[in-house]
Amino acid sequence: MIVLALLIVGAVALYLYGTRNHNYWKDRGVKHDKPIPIFGTDAKRYLLQASIAQMSAETYWKYPGERFVGYYRGSIPELVIRDPELVKRIITTDFAYFYSRGLSPAHKVIEPLLRNLFFADGDLWRLLRQRMTPAFTSGKLKAMFPLIVERAEKLQARALAAAAAGRPLDARDLMARYTTDFIGACGFGLDADSLNDEDSAFRKLGASIFQVGVKEAIIAMLKEMFPEWCKHLKYMGRVEQPLIDLVSAILKQRNYEPSGRNDFIDLLLECKKKGKMMVESVERVKADGTPEITTMELTDELIAAQVFVFFAAGFETSSSATSFTLHQLAFHPEEQRKVQREIDAVLARHGGRLSYDAVQEMTYLECAFKEGMRMFPSLGFLIRTCARTYTIPELGVTIDPDVGVTIPLQALHNDPQYFPEPHEFRPERFLPHQQDDSTKFVYLPFGDGPRACIGLRMGLMQSLAGLAAVLSRFEVAPAPRTLRHPRVDPRSGIVQSIQDGLPLAFTERTPSAPAAH
Repeated sequence: MIVLALLIVGAVALYLYGTRNHNYWKDRGVKHDKPIPIFGTDAKRYLLQASIAQMSAETYWKYPGERFVGYYRGSIPELVIRDPELVKRIITTDFAYFYSRGLSPAHKVIEPLLRNLFFADGDLWRLLRQRMTPAFTSGKLKAMFPLIVERAEKLQARALAAAAAGRPLDARDLMARYTTDFIGACGFGLDADSLNDEDSAFRKLGASIFQVGVKEAIIAMLKEMFPEWCKHLKYMGRVEQPLIDLVSAILKQRNYEPSGRNDFIDLLLECKKKGKMMVESVERVKADGTPEITTMELTDELIAAQVFVFFAAGFETSSSATSFTLHQLAFHPEEQRKVQREIDAVLARHGGRLSYDAVQEMTYLECAFKEGMRMFPSLGFLIRTCARTYTIPELGVTIDPDVGVTIPLQALHNDPQYFPEPHEFRPERFLPHQQDDSTKFVYLPFGDGPRACIGLRMGLMQSLAGLAAVLSRFEVAPAPRTLRHPRVDPRSGIVQSIQDGLPLAFTERTPSAPAAH
């Protein structure tokens, strides 16, 4: 009887805990689906039937007349934003209320590898952002470019072997290997050679970061549902120590001094040499209302966390975006030929070799890449968390600290009111004379505002170089197993992933001769 009573009490307590906020949007008159105890309106994601991006897009399309829609991630209330004007306010105008992503809130236990620029919030984020921004100047990116060219040539060699053998290549795997080698060289100063080594340990490390197993899925779910009870569980435990050990070994090898390689670890060592980081706090104020000054040292552990996010963010986003662009070009041969004619003409002007300046001139290739990211943005959503009480202008709806905000990029990018016939692949949408301000806060593959992607130009440069390397030497076409509309992996987390890869046929081509003038 005692056991039964305890079970009943436990079940009631769990029910009350799991439904404690489920009147939040009803009390505020905000439209929303009816939440389920414990799961909220997010059951399909918890059951690995749909990703966050898919769920936010589903919510977006379900309420076409609303500027925002209520949502419950378990018992945590969130808003799904449908209005570009509200998007602008959240990520730029009223940024002071929404500086937090909420992925690693300051008041919770943060895993060592998650103390990085992408996951960090508040003062830690501001300190890292201020110190690291100078590491991404045009001059520093240009100095890295020879490392990219070496990897691009290996990318061509791997594709050439497949083309000669007449076998399809998984474009997703090919571009992930290229990206891994780029990160190895430009991030760690290592020659990973994932393009030639089928069992590359570095490639496996990159893949393991995004392999969401049952254990990781359960930990993520428990940390969301019961944040206070599960705050000491580690989501990144599988890769934490190997990565910290790798970075520590590289730092020791360099005697904690920049090596002259111009890679990311060199840039971080330069940041460390500048001494203590110091900014005005966004979290704390003095009695007179002015911000306190907050300081921090750039420790070896913090360096490892930044290298981790350089690896993770670059690996998955770039390989996803470039392979999806190749997939679209395979099904649009005329657009592919336009891109290739431009690449051929630019390379002819630059002695037949890829260079930083050559890639800058490939404007139609960039349009095709941007269109690929419009149709399938690597980040299918942006996320923010309310840092202090905020009232939505004109609507009188007030939200509290720790309420989440989701901006559903996959839906916004494919909404016909912003992009006519959105399911058509049209690179010309991004030609300079076609651009206006109507999609400024709709098309956001790299985010915007103070938390825009710090590596935007590096990611763009590396991605365009990889695409140029492939398309200058090969035609891509659908392979027998290629799906016209690839399936999104419902287990995708922050970055969207395609299920079962993107197989394509590669055929060697002869560059077209430049037109006579």
